[in-house]
Amino acid sequence: MTEVSERHRDPASRRQVDKFTERRAELATATLQTLAELGYARTSLREIAQNSPFSHGVLHYYFSDKVDLITQAVRQYEEVCVTRYDELVAAATSADGLERDFAAAMVATLSSDAPMHRLWYDLRNQSLFEDSFRTDVIDIDARREAMIWSVVSRYGELAGTDPVLPPAAAYAVLDGLFQQALLRHLAGDATATGALRDAAIDALRMLVPRA
Repeated sequence: MTEVSERHRDPASRRQVDKFTERRAELATATLQTLAELGYARTSLREIAQNSPFSHGVLHYYFSDKVDLITQAVRQYEEVCVTRYDELVAAATSADGLERDFAAAMVATLSSDAPMHRLWYDLRNQSLFEDSFRTDVIDIDARREAMIWSVVSRYGELAGTDPVLPPAAAYAVLDGLFQQALLRHLAGDATATGALRDAAIDALRMLVPRA
């Protein structure tokens, strides 16, 4: 009955739903920077409205609460982020080249997107206490794990060696190094980026030992 209803829904109604979804996406993107600056604990729809061009009424119309907005915003950001290494993996022709390019890409996103990464880790930590967005966080984390594994597995192919750890463990190693570097970077440590570059290369070589 539901499928029949969907097929015969008034085109005007479908357009209305599509516009509502599109508007949610626009608002989430526009408020992402504010969310990243304020963090989860300090954020409410009213505070976001005060730091954006949109009224509290507009945000409340499209989002039920801050969890709804933050989850939407992070999901949209991650849609792009989880593909950040795709091109360098596809273009890699040697293990040495891939480890160099991967390390450089990690440093680049640490430098340019630090507030966004901070928001992600904030949300992931909060999901330990709040189950309202735990499923979304688990899904995003799984996609990030797959992103890292695409690098590690390709590195293994180029090195002619199988990784010594499974995808989840490999992700934990590299994500842990990145989060540590992010904390140091946010604290103003000028050596954080260089240390991350070296650590990323060392981690790849540990995960895929070469003869």
